[in-house]
Amino acid sequence: MRSAAIFDTVSLGNYKARLRSEDAVADGFFARVGNLWKGFLSLWISNVEKEHPEIAYENAINSMVAKYTQLKKATAAIIRRREDITSRLDKAKKDLAQIERDLSAAVQTDQKDLGVVLIQKKQGMAQDVTEMEAELLQANTDAETAKASLMQVQGEINKLKAEKDRMLAKLASAQARVKINEQLDGLSVDAEVKALDNVREHIKTTMAEAKLGDELRENDLDTKLAKLRAASGDATANEEWEKLKTQGAAKTQRTMG
Repeated sequence: MRSAAIFDTVSLGNYKARLRSEDAVADGFFARVGNLWKGFLSLWISNVEKEHPEIAYENAINSMVAKYTQLKKATAAIIRRREDITSRLDKAKKDLAQIERDLSAAVQTDQKDLGVVLIQKKQGMAQDVTEMEAELLQANTDAETAKASLMQVQGEINKLKAEKDRMLAKLASAQARVKINEQLDGLSVDAEVKALDNVREHIKTTMAEAKLGDELRENDLDTKLAKLRAASGDATANEEWEKLKTQGAAKTQRTMG
């Protein structure tokens, strides 16, 4: 029985350990899935903000405005505390002044018992006044620090608003320039230049063909024969002319003789 009880105890311990191990694995898995989802969500938000920067600026401004509101409430609480301390200090000083007058009257009327009580009370109230003056000094410092922080946050909000307007204007200008450059790229004259090159090449080819035709005609036998006959005809005509001229001159001489 004892051995069985020990075995049951060990088995139960192993079972609990296995459950803890499985729980740890499950927790690790879900933690990894959660981190992965957060990463995807962060990338998606980042891409949206790049596509719409006005959203990113507006979110940043709204976040700073919310912090400004919280700081404003905290500053108001500090100022209220300073006012409460000032009010209590004023009352304590008045009460201390009254105690001093009462003590002076007790001294004048030689009321020692009353005077001793008033002295103890005066000492306690004087200590309270000293402590409240220190509290008021600290409250004034806290109030000035809070107001300075408040003004600083307000200034940052105004700067961020101005930056938003300025940067969005620059973005709009840059986007317009990109569109203009894209339109200019689309107005390329390469096609027109290529068409003129084709025309020029055609003209040169036609001229070369014409020149080749002339050269071929000059080397043609019929052409050479025609030129030869034309030259021979010119020579025969010249000889005939000279002959007729000589005959004419001789006839004239016979007539005169």
